[in-house]
Amino acid sequence: MAALSGLAALRAGRRLWKLPARPSAGLPGCWLRRGYIVGRAESPPTFGLLFDIDGVLVRGHRVIPAALEAFGKLVNSQGQLRVPVVFVTNAGNILQHSKAQELSDLLGYKVDPDQVILSHSPMKLFSQYHNKRMLVSGQGPLVENARALGFQNVVTTDELRTAFPELDMVDLERRPKTTQRPRNDFSAIEGVLLLGEPVRWETNLQLIMDVLLSNGNPGTGLVTAPYPHLPVLASNMDLLWMAEAKMPSDNPVSDVYGANLFNQHLQMAKRGEEERGTGGQQKRQPSTIQSCVSILVCTGIHSSQDPGSEGAQLPFHGHRDFSFSLELLEASHIVHDVNEAVQLVFRQEGWA
Repeated sequence: MAALSGLAALRAGRRLWKLPARPSAGLPGCWLRRGYIVGRAESPPTFGLLFDIDGVLVRGHRVIPAALEAFGKLVNSQGQLRVPVVFVTNAGNILQHSKAQELSDLLGYKVDPDQVILSHSPMKLFSQYHNKRMLVSGQGPLVENARALGFQNVVTTDELRTAFPELDMVDLERRPKTTQRPRNDFSAIEGVLLLGEPVRWETNLQLIMDVLLSNGNPGTGLVTAPYPHLPVLASNMDLLWMAEAKMPSDNPVSDVYGANLFNQHLQMAKRGEEERGTGGQQKRQPSTIQSCVSILVCTGIHSSQDPGSEGAQLPFHGHRDFSFSLELLEASHIVHDVNEAVQLVFRQEGWA
């Protein structure tokens, strides 16, 4: 799952917000609804906000001033949100609660871990792989992240390299000086889990290829390349990141494309529900999310002055199951920064 655009607004039917509400402790005249506060003088919002992080709220380790202005509008005087907010990011080399704490420190209000969606968070749904022996690649707290997602039997590339040192031949300094006896007590690997970019690309790529070509038994020789090969679960295919660098690249394929693709999915699901209703079939529970509106901000890697910003010359880094569509690169709105984006959403929703 790619992180959505600079900011995306999810518009919902009022059914989404008709959940049991209770007065919030210590805040007379306010009602607490699923992590945000609604004052009695305000109507409950029928929309929520998805924020990308890098280039929208922060640049590297520095918070963007417009983000502080935006959250000044999103939180009340007690520092609690007035509308539902979720943070989405292509990052995956950090634990969910650590990212929440990092955002809390930067933005000045408490962000709950449940409000943070990392690039690999959707893998919690891949339960059919959770009990398989998976080779995990990336950096940061790999094993902790994998287990938090539900994967209980993981092998790191370092563990695999230690078991089969003759496979890691790219780094001349780490080549074994003596011949190693082949291992026959290493359990077969049943899949590959990519939780982000590794530090040593050459080692990780070599070992992953060895696992795939050997059908999970890297200590054996290759007779024929297995097809289909072992499953590879890749959480993030976006290789462009700006941080504090001065070389922006135009990359709407990851963020804007993801937001618009989600909106396309919502519209297809809505049409399907309508067709089922008119066809006399039993009507399913309709989705409470009606649309996803993409808003592109110009404080990240995108610049309205970028050559080829219309996307015609951009390589497509999306999943091979997603056919490329040029129209999905076009954001619904382009604004200068995230504060302007929040003001735009408030105006369009009639919510001051």
